[in-house]
Amino acid sequence: MSEQSRSNEFPYLHGFSATEQARLMKQARLAEATIFHNIDYSAARRLLEVGSGVGAQTEILLRRFPDLHVSCVDLSEPQLAAARENLGRMPWLDGRYRLQQADATDLPFEPRSFDAAFLCWVLEHVPSPARVLNEVRRVLAPGSPVYITEVMNASFLLDPYSPNVWRYWMAFNDFQYESGGDPFVGAKLGNLLLAGGFRDVTTEVKTFHYDNREPARRKTMIAFWEELLLSAADQLIDAGKVTCDVVDGMRHEMHQVQNDPNAVFFYSFVQARATVY
Repeated sequence: MSEQSRSNEFPYLHGFSATEQARLMKQARLAEATIFHNIDYSAARRLLEVGSGVGAQTEILLRRFPDLHVSCVDLSEPQLAAARENLGRMPWLDGRYRLQQADATDLPFEPRSFDAAFLCWVLEHVPSPARVLNEVRRVLAPGSPVYITEVMNASFLLDPYSPNVWRYWMAFNDFQYESGGDPFVGAKLGNLLLAGGFRDVTTEVKTFHYDNREPARRKTMIAFWEELLLSAADQLIDAGKVTCDVVDGMRHEMHQVQNDPNAVFFYSFVQARATVY
């Protein structure tokens, strides 16, 4: 579920196709109400967004907090080019953001350059989350709030039970872990922030849980989740993690569950908040 790009040394699970870039925009809209429910940057003016990708979260930050200026960093020039195009369609945001190619473990900013930071679906894809957080802390002024939203992929459940989806999901997570990422990093955010010298660390488990109470949203989320899974299919096949039969079986089962009158979709992730002193 990432917008963060990787160096060529570490395979990026989802790729950089136009289809994937459109998926990231859709993902941000679907998850906005859940992710931003308790986020408060009302006192901030200079925010650093790490792993800004195609600018999907940037637009939400600028829309929700009209006094913010957001400095966006990402490793991938194709993602930054997409962000320029996406944000450029919104002339009312002109002058309120800056896009810059940079390594999150070596940020090109002076200490205390910002008074807030935002990371979303980023640390799951970096080989050293601790180094990223150390750099984030370095460039923040005392009192700055940090919000970090991350995956906890062990939480995923789809009912009726779908064996090919499950095989694919395990391969998906194995590939990310073996590539230097961490599909379970959300549960570790508290420890990472404490070790990084942050204070006032809190975590909140946020959940997408759809059943017969919200059938339309359930159908939308399951359809989106299939797009998420398929974004990694070519890489997983090339790496020998799954066969074409498993991919086809996964797609068939996702369609079955999407149309099942009693289907259940469940996925939890973790949002941490901390302060720099």
